[in-house]
Amino acid sequence: MSEEILVNASPTETRVALVENGMLQEVHIERTQRRGFVGNIFKGKVVRVLPGMQAAFVEIGLDRAGFIHAQDIAVLDEEGMEDRNAAVADIREIVREGQSLVVQVVKDPIGTKGARLTTHLSISGRYLVYMPQTRHIGISARIDKEDERKRLKSLVETSMAALSQPGDPCVGGFIIRTVAEGVGDEELCADIPFLYRLWGEIEERIKQAQPRSVVHEDLPLFMRTLRDLVKPYIEKVRVDSREVLGKMQSFSERYAPEIKERLEHYPGERPLFELYGVEDEIQKALDKKVELKSGGYLIIEQTEAMITVDVNTGAFVGHRNLEETIFKTNLEAATAIARQLRLRNLGGIIILDFIDMKDSEHQRQVLRTLERMMERDNTKMSLTGVSELGLVEMTRKRTRESLGQVMCEPCSVCKGRGTLKSPETICYEVFREILREARAYNNEKFLVLASSVVIDRLLDEESDNVADLEAFISCTIEFQVEAVYSQEQYDIILV
Repeated sequence: MSEEILVNASPTETRVALVENGMLQEVHIERTQRRGFVGNIFKGKVVRVLPGMQAAFVEIGLDRAGFIHAQDIAVLDEEGMEDRNAAVADIREIVREGQSLVVQVVKDPIGTKGARLTTHLSISGRYLVYMPQTRHIGISARIDKEDERKRLKSLVETSMAALSQPGDPCVGGFIIRTVAEGVGDEELCADIPFLYRLWGEIEERIKQAQPRSVVHEDLPLFMRTLRDLVKPYIEKVRVDSREVLGKMQSFSERYAPEIKERLEHYPGERPLFELYGVEDEIQKALDKKVELKSGGYLIIEQTEAMITVDVNTGAFVGHRNLEETIFKTNLEAATAIARQLRLRNLGGIIILDFIDMKDSEHQRQVLRTLERMMERDNTKMSLTGVSELGLVEMTRKRTRESLGQVMCEPCSVCKGRGTLKSPETICYEVFREILREARAYNNEKFLVLASSVVIDRLLDEESDNVADLEAFISCTIEFQVEAVYSQEQYDIILV
């Protein structure tokens, strides 16, 4: 499988695309004036404690206060380590209003919700995640070979012991990331002293910082790309900015030298994303409808509560029988759904409405296809079987805004409904409003201002109804097109 990463950088935004076999799989966008906050550490101030919800609001210097649940607040022992055996019955026992609290953002502000916070702090390196307040060494579940798991854990323990000084042992814990699988001893162990030094700097900033201020910011997107997205099977990382390429090369020299030879400048006149067809795929990813090669299609609806995906056979009629047609459509849909979730960065509760399958073996194969296609997704998720209603329920961790939320905003005309009242409906609203005003005021003429599509209907299909209304209220009704009016907008003037 051929995989490449494309980096399109400009002063206003950075975009990163992951392309597999010429097909876009993931896209990440970071805008200079609206960077994400996930991974940032703040010195916050508790402004409200909610005992009924076992949660609190913490001001961290953003537009909206962040939200933290009791289970996300670490209880520390005398040595400043998390006490995992401590049972907290009430959030009022661990925080109070006005208290300073060092927190980390685990979920960006989305919509009307503030950032989701935790005091279980961590900082990421290339191969390891350092947790300064725990004694635990964990390993990514994606590393499934037992010998490799033992080797990696032993390496970390040995390195921690070697770095410890008499009477001053190294503290904290680590999570060994998936990308660490198969790396050499020296590469893996280089992360440990770096993360210790970084945490020491953060501790000093925490002591000096004022409440509602940031004490540590995560790397910009193009740096996180090298840390989080570049796996051994990535062949090339093409960058269209020499300045950004230089920064990425310097970063790789220090932290990931094996990546440097894969970094490559793209000097072409044709835009990088256009050359690979990424721009077209991004535009398609903003549509609700996803066409399948067979003629079937998906309808993807994103709401604040959940994501729904509806599978339809469309123009696909198959060559054998109905059950076989349904099975093939669902198999193709499973592959497309896995890609669309990654591409659109959809998260939360997701309901998949596959076409009903009577054969349990067909159901099993469709679910297995879906699971297999999701294995390359770095985002944590869980999947259930087919419910009694024929639905598949799943969750996908949501930490940042979806592609649609980053690039779009609710329609100013329909206010996010996705539909408009028909011209017929607006005409009948106009009739009711004229009738109401005719009863309230004694005048001889009404002037209706509306969009051209509504006025056209009033003068054509509804002309008989207009004449009847004029006779009923004994008034003249005139019409005027307003080019700037939306389809739902109208005014009735007393003349």
